[in-house]
Amino acid sequence: MMRFIDCHLFLLFYAAVLPQHFTADGKVMMEYIGATGIPVTFDFVPVEDKIDFHFILGFAIDADPSGNAQNGIFSPYWANTLTPESVLAMKNNHPNAKALASLSGWSLANKVLRWYNPKDPKLWISNAFSSLKSIAQNYHLDGIDIDYENFPMNSNASFAYCIGELTSLLKNQSVISVATIAPFHTTVLPYIELFNGYGNVIDYVNHQFYTDKVRTPEAFLRAFQLRAMQFNKDKLLPSYEVNGRGIQGDAFFDALALLENNGFDVNGVMIFSADASSSNDYYYERKSQAFLLNCTKV
Repeated sequence: MMRFIDCHLFLLFYAAVLPQHFTADGKVMMEYIGATGIPVTFDFVPVEDKIDFHFILGFAIDADPSGNAQNGIFSPYWANTLTPESVLAMKNNHPNAKALASLSGWSLANKVLRWYNPKDPKLWISNAFSSLKSIAQNYHLDGIDIDYENFPMNSNASFAYCIGELTSLLKNQSVISVATIAPFHTTVLPYIELFNGYGNVIDYVNHQFYTDKVRTPEAFLRAFQLRAMQFNKDKLLPSYEVNGRGIQGDAFFDALALLENNGFDVNGVMIFSADASSSNDYYYERKSQAFLLNCTKV
């Protein structure tokens, strides 16, 4: 039985004997970065060559700096240390890595951001496509992550239509190659409607399990079973918030093992966020990738 501390030798061995394009059966690591105002960089985040690593930049927002809605015209609001040059350098250093822009988030300038019903949905989609295409080209992005977190009543249909059509258009026009969604316990319904209508263009579901207030592996399993019924279980990723809500510490990895023991394939992990992980030398990123590479089972 290989101990976790021996995983580094295991990874070095495979890096030497396998071709550089090898990935661990499509395993993916999602890492939010740049959303908290900390001047974080890509430089110290550990990226294993054998895992598809997706950095999710937080956030691109269709609002002005005061939080006023801009009818689909998005602007980047992530940490200014995450420059286009740094994104390009990161991707050159790690050919297996991608960069995504997360859309919206919770708030901007102390103003809570909300999905609103555009008066002209086609205009919103057109504005969003043009502005996100420009951001993607400027920042060398590969995809988007949908993270609207507040919804007025009776807005599910417009959200599903606008976001679904936008994502389809971005993919069909080869602006992006990957799209993810980030529901949590109070926003499941609009995301279910989106997923049911446009699941073919959504690659991963970054459900924020830390908002489900589960703190034990057994409770995490029950929450995952529920979300797996609402979304495609093969696209659903377990998630962890560093120094935050929900399950904490190594209990998270006990939960991952419990998922596998109950018939779920853990295809990836989502972590929020690199901003917080810089204080603990990215312990959870390292151990999550080791888990995905089955180091704990060798």
